[in-house]
Amino acid sequence: MTQSDRSAEMAPTEALYLRDSYCRAFDARIVAVDHEAGAVMLDRSSFYPGGGGQPCDTGTLHAGQRGWPVTSVRKAGPHILHLLAVDDGAALPEPDTPVQGELEWATRYRLMRTHTALHVLCGVVFRDYNALVTGGNMGPDKARMDFEMDSAEFTPARVAEIETRANIEIAAERDVRVAILPRDEAFQIPDLIRTKINLLPPGISEVRTVEIVGLDLQADGGTHVANTREVGGIQVVGTRSKGKSNKRLEIVLVDAGLRT
Repeated sequence: MTQSDRSAEMAPTEALYLRDSYCRAFDARIVAVDHEAGAVMLDRSSFYPGGGGQPCDTGTLHAGQRGWPVTSVRKAGPHILHLLAVDDGAALPEPDTPVQGELEWATRYRLMRTHTALHVLCGVVFRDYNALVTGGNMGPDKARMDFEMDSAEFTPARVAEIETRANIEIAAERDVRVAILPRDEAFQIPDLIRTKINLLPPGISEVRTVEIVGLDLQADGGTHVANTREVGGIQVVGTRSKGKSNKRLEIVLVDAGLRT
């Protein structure tokens, strides 16, 4: 793995999270080890490597009685690199070692709820105010989304209206569906890209879509809950003007009445 030509010869990591966001534990095999970086590549992984404003997952890899905390995960071309914490003198697992991966689930699930909440917010603002997303980021405790919206439209009354409408959609218990479509088919979907800038890599053959049924459908690579009822609710806790036509909403999840 320390040589780029070797990495190029390996099959891409099977990204389990793309089809099943609820896969919190999985079996895999070590395909390469980078001792200098303290990292391993697996043949398959449910660890989200970060991207699209969603942080990477953490957790643990187990092999028999041994365990290695996974402190960070990132993409390396078509592969997923797992950085492991090791005690002084401890060895990393060797190539071909069977391992079991386990996500730090509480944080992952909260990020899933948050990501879906942001898509609800995006869907409401696009549907009702025809505003595109200019940026976004999330953590387990707070998230933000920026919209192309004029100052005259970004009033306290409008913000309160957006929050109310988003919570109505969350309470509507809308299913969230994931599909992986051929590129040509995906790009027949109107308004597939909800961001001001198209962030899809050029030349990709497939596009993953996330649909909140009856509200929102867009290209996305992150993890989500299966129904909006799992979000609970949102509260807008901050606003900011990032420019004449760039406005920010900061939200937190509301757990009261949450049903899973």
